Amino acid sequence: MGVTVYHADLREAQADPALAALLGRSPVSTPFDRLDWLMLLAEHCLPGTVCKLAVARDGDALAVLPFREGPGGAAALGTWYSFFVRPLTNDHAQASALFEALARSLAPIGAVQLAPLPETEAAELAKAFRTAGWIGVAEPCDTNHVLVLKGRSFAEYWAAQPSALRETVRRKTARGKVALRIETAFREADWAAYEAIYAKSWKPEEGNPQFLRAFAEAESAAGALRIGIAEIDRQPVAAQFWTVEGGTAWIHKLAHDEAHRAHSPGTLLTAALFRHVIDEDRVHTVDFGTGNDAYKCDWMEVQRPRFALRFYRPAAVGHWPALARLAARRMLRRSSPPALVTPQAAG
Repeated sequence: MGVTVYHADLREAQADPALAALLGRSPVSTPFDRLDWLMLLAEHCLPGTVCKLAVARDGDALAVLPFREGPGGAAALGTWYSFFVRPLTNDHAQASALFEALARSLAPIGAVQLAPLPETEAAELAKAFRTAGWIGVAEPCDTNHVLVLKGRSFAEYWAAQPSALRETVRRKTARGKVALRIETAFREADWAAYEAIYAKSWKPEEGNPQFLRAFAEAESAAGALRIGIAEIDRQPVAAQFWTVEGGTAWIHKLAHDEAHRAHSPGTLLTAALFRHVIDEDRVHTVDFGTGNDAYKCDWMEVQRPRFALRFYRPAAVGHWPALARLAARRMLRRSSPPALVTPQAAG
């Protein structure tokens, strides 16, 4: 039958049952792959940007690569809210051919930059782009911190955590100063508390609060929302925004009021949410997203690299300076190990 490729508008994809199924909520889905997530990003975070899906089909086999197009070429359809970006397929046996077809379809754009990608998908896409005649690299760009439970209960997980962390939680809990609650439905008062606490925290200004609220409301409707609130004297002092999907708890946002740091409300709230998602939601993984924040190492046990892909078409004259810089970096790294990451090394 052969592979057919086309680029679809995000709204067009809603009317395609196969695309809607691949990009929909399922027992193995993640927030960052779903069409509704991509549409929220496009609406709130990327207004005026050309956001599309590159689609490859071969019979029932399907592969999709979300992307956005701009003056510099194609980029990942993601923002700082995205833990990762990646292509999706419903037929891994045909993934190589489908991904290569996607890469060829992007040739007229001339340049592609995709990040952050999980290691496996980075290796697969890098191979596909090279086979399709592109020149470029795949190299580490960030770190993802995760906990893989392997059937452990919270008590079993907690017993293996740093003694200083466990002692802090024990002492501050015993004092009874901080009251904790975990909500699974969106409430205006809880969201207002989260926004007020975030504004008082050490965190930078929220990039797009309208997007985050819309996402929280949608996750609440789907039963995936987990909002944690810590209070002292009935006043919210810490808040966290998690979701649960595909057997994974995703930690999106956490903040605490620095004025109450001595009572460790954020630490107590994190422990309570870990207990909830492990013992109540029965997740197999907890994902703390990207970023090498030191505190994540107290809670997580595994670090995974995230990769950036930068590929160019040799015939795209406007990108020759980028290709020249890429070649110079190759020569420099060959003479000074460690070597540039290749698809083989990435896999």
